[in-house]
Amino acid sequence: MGLTSRSLLYTVIFVAVVCVGLTLWLWPRLSGRGVLPLLGRLGAIVVTQLTIMSSVLLAVNSANSFYGSWGELIGKYDRSPGEVTQVTENGGASTTPVDAGKGGLVRNTGTEGLDKSDIPQGPKDKVGTLESVRLVARRAGVMEPAFVYLPPQYYQEQYKRQRFPVVIAISGYPGGITNLSHFLKVPKTASDLIVERKMQPTVIVMVRPTIAPPRDTECVDVPGGPQSETYFTKDLPEALKSAYRVGHEASAWGVMGYSSGGTCALELAMRQPGTFPVAGALSADYKIKNDLTTGNLFGDGEEGEKNKREHDLIWRLGNLPAPRVSVLVTSSKEGEKNFKETEKFLKAVKEPMTAAKIILPSGSHNFTTWRREIAPTLEWMGKQMTFPQDVNN
Repeated sequence: MGLTSRSLLYTVIFVAVVCVGLTLWLWPRLSGRGVLPLLGRLGAIVVTQLTIMSSVLLAVNSANSFYGSWGELIGKYDRSPGEVTQVTENGGASTTPVDAGKGGLVRNTGTEGLDKSDIPQGPKDKVGTLESVRLVARRAGVMEPAFVYLPPQYYQEQYKRQRFPVVIAISGYPGGITNLSHFLKVPKTASDLIVERKMQPTVIVMVRPTIAPPRDTECVDVPGGPQSETYFTKDLPEALKSAYRVGHEASAWGVMGYSSGGTCALELAMRQPGTFPVAGALSADYKIKNDLTTGNLFGDGEEGEKNKREHDLIWRLGNLPAPRVSVLVTSSKEGEKNFKETEKFLKAVKEPMTAAKIILPSGSHNFTTWRREIAPTLEWMGKQMTFPQDVNN
């Protein structure tokens, strides 16, 4: 039986129920003094607890697809990178990097959070650097943490007046920016691709998907609440443009993420194509829903229902004009719950929107899978983004 199969889950639950029943039935017989009754009671407790915990863990894994197979659970899995498959024709260009110059909307926080990150070692003009900052959002009224990766070209003489393309990388919920730098290895992967000339020098800005923790704001402008979409599409670009040598045109900007961060990336691109015309979404959902962690994201009444529909991306493709954006989505035939919805989304894509995909034979909802997808995703995004023509005067 497969690790995520319902038959295994139901079997373990049944065994747990039987163990609880047997424990209750046999307990009076194990109540005597002596070594054997003591061992019997201890064994009954251990077996019962193990079966109950196994049931809970299997249910959680089945719901979230953290491990899709027994091989993944014991550390035996495919490490080969995913392959990008173009779904529709696109007219993408090429990517480029970005630079930093501190301003009032970007505040350096020294080494905060960098102790668990893969920091490039060596001269900045050879390996680039990773900065820890706070981004001041004037409209959303928040100050958010971020890591900013600056490629080596940012510090090289021949690029000193050049602006660079920028990719906004969004973590999943409730994870933070350290997950992007440490577990997903975004800065290291981008650095390697740039060195190998598979990606133009690009600035990578790592952020989290919520601006009101512990609430999961899902990159939505909540009526009467946190203005997450405004933060990502207006405040964040404004702050970065004020402090770094990044492109001022939308063609130099892209957004990507994993899990709920991937959902954010797709939502932001399709809802605000004038800000993010390129998006890479690893294991994303295609509809935002209210749950215990989000609260009411859309408001009440007819307007609330309208907001909810418009955050259903497949509904948008069927009922609204398609945006002029290029997106890449990923999933796995075995191990990911979003596979069928991914296929449905790709079939719904229509011009002028274009799409590409990475579909793995197997892979679960975890960093093991996403690390196979991050390099081809960044490489693909680089080919869709244009190197800015404007220079820093």
